[in-house]
Amino acid sequence: MHQSCEVAASADPRRSAMGVFERYLTLWVFLCIVAGIVLGHLFPGLFQAVGAMELAQVNLPVGLLIWVMIIPMLIKVDFSALGEVGQHIRGIGVTLFVNWLVKPFSMALLGWIFIRHVFAPWLPAEQIDSYIAGLILLAAAPCTAMVFVWSRLTGGDPLFTLSQVALNDAIMILAFAPLVGLLLGLSAITVPWATLLVSVLLYIVVPVVLAQWLRRKLMSRGQAVFEQALASIGPWSMAALLATLVLLFAFQGGAILQQPLVIALLAVPILIQVFFNSALAYWLNRAVGEKHSIACPSALIGASNFFELAVAAAISLFGLQSGAALATVVGVLVEVPVMLLVVRVVNDTRSWYEK
Repeated sequence: MHQSCEVAASADPRRSAMGVFERYLTLWVFLCIVAGIVLGHLFPGLFQAVGAMELAQVNLPVGLLIWVMIIPMLIKVDFSALGEVGQHIRGIGVTLFVNWLVKPFSMALLGWIFIRHVFAPWLPAEQIDSYIAGLILLAAAPCTAMVFVWSRLTGGDPLFTLSQVALNDAIMILAFAPLVGLLLGLSAITVPWATLLVSVLLYIVVPVVLAQWLRRKLMSRGQAVFEQALASIGPWSMAALLATLVLLFAFQGGAILQQPLVIALLAVPILIQVFFNSALAYWLNRAVGEKHSIACPSALIGASNFFELAVAAAISLFGLQSGAALATVVGVLVEVPVMLLVVRVVNDTRSWYEK
């Protein structure tokens, strides 16, 4: 997601793949929770005014922050890599199967089991549907930029990683809205189709077009200029993410203080689906005879999420104060430590994999 690297980590190329913001993302999210709750309590009028800045159900400040968050990540995606998909067709097949046929449906099932039934007595009844919707949005958006980081930490094949990200992004443009609509319908949740389609246009189609236009402009000036531009805009993307989280928790603070267990309960289905999908993709790649350097990025993209898109869609569809927005933010909170654990597992099991 963000490529600034600590000099101290340069001796280890795997550690140097993560910058300070990436490595401590969970800490920054926790600090945003605290800051948002405190600021929301101290300045309720200010945040109510921000929440009222809407046009066609799109919160304008949040929409701007989402663009600043997403576009730098999409600039890194090279759609010309789609031509390389056939080089590792078995690994690509596993990636597509897990990302589009297993992951969203397994999350919808886990949401139904845990949120609607097992944990229902400890959750606000009026937010049950919204929590499930947030989990579905999270699972329906495959990881984009952060998977490059996870792949480098495992010695994954960079060309395969790029090609699977480009293919997933291309599919997401067409499949995100129908898939989310289908799963919301199956979960007996009203589908706001107009808002869903607007969200796809604003947070997928337009950012992809702008990012690819900027990519071509920068690349035309040389690779060095392109790399320098990516390094410059990376911190803006992280700052926009953190500012969005502060806004979210300023609105969510009251509900969280009343029921502090909500975040932990929402984390349970997210954690289960991460471990299940990563293990499934890893095992399937081994079963079809793919190399370890292909299995690792395939497993990692199946486990992680494009949580920036999920947060944006949840806010547009259900509002800043919704359980859906909170559920997607829990995905941000657990992303880095859980994915680092998955990275460690696939690294430590390489000898087993290659037997």
